[in-house]
Amino acid sequence: MFLNTFASTAQPLDMTGTDEFRSLLSSAADLGIPHTPAVPYRSHNIVLRQLRFQYLEWGNPDSPAIVLLHGGHQSAHSWDLVSLHLAQNYRVFALDQRGHGDSEWSRDAEYTNDAMSYDAEAFIDALGLQRPTLIGHSMGGRNAMLLTRRDPSRLRALVIVDVGPELSDRGRAVIAGFVQANQEFDNLQHFIENVRKYDPYRSLEHVERTVKYNMLQRTDGKFVSKCDPTPRRLGLVRGQGPSENITLDEARGFRLPVLLVRGANSGILTADAAERFRDALPQGTLVTVPNCGHNVHGQNTLGFIVALDEFLQRLP
Repeated sequence: MFLNTFASTAQPLDMTGTDEFRSLLSSAADLGIPHTPAVPYRSHNIVLRQLRFQYLEWGNPDSPAIVLLHGGHQSAHSWDLVSLHLAQNYRVFALDQRGHGDSEWSRDAEYTNDAMSYDAEAFIDALGLQRPTLIGHSMGGRNAMLLTRRDPSRLRALVIVDVGPELSDRGRAVIAGFVQANQEFDNLQHFIENVRKYDPYRSLEHVERTVKYNMLQRTDGKFVSKCDPTPRRLGLVRGQGPSENITLDEARGFRLPVLLVRGANSGILTADAAERFRDALPQGTLVTVPNCGHNVHGQNTLGFIVALDEFLQRLP
């Protein structure tokens, strides 16, 4: 049983009348996130590469497009507060990537970053988006970098959140440990307590509001992660080979404006690695957001959108 609301047919679903949206507006008010309450917000389904994907669309159809790619074991809803803010001036698309959120699980258990980068490319093409700005966090950032490596001219700009060519193995082990220890629960409160210990930056109220997007209830009454258990296992090991990773040399071919956002207390992207990545980018900007770790936009949303707004406003 799903705990959240999303489009269950080929027709889009207006999300602005749901309790979920009203709860989101309350969170935005509590955190001081600038937004317009009357923003258009819809849930859609789309078939790409023989898989059904769910995505969220925000804002005016005539506004410049932004595409958001979430991190591993997260969903499109991880961007909700950011999307609500951006929708004042942009048309925002947040995609549930394969095996995550409310999108379909891959029948052949294909969950490489390479495959997901082609999903994102097919998504942009299917919606007819002309040179959108692409924003990716963690796994989504790696997918975004692979897409950019193939053809930077497809994008207006690129924003990479707390990931890069060089990652900390120790930080990845911490995330892997949390994932492995939080697969199944008798009640949601147990999971919420574990999240609070793992992520002290977010308030209890915010964790309680968002838990519905990460868990579902099985017929036996237990609560389990919405992620396909196959990527849950494979995602703990970094993909190998050139199809899964970019190098600093390849980053020198990213001839478009790129913003690299790092969490000041990140255990994944060290300060030195972030600076080397920034220096390799022809048009690279590095911003370190304080009071957060790896999940920058969820742990310090206001700090993240300040950095993002400054970058977007400088684009031609």
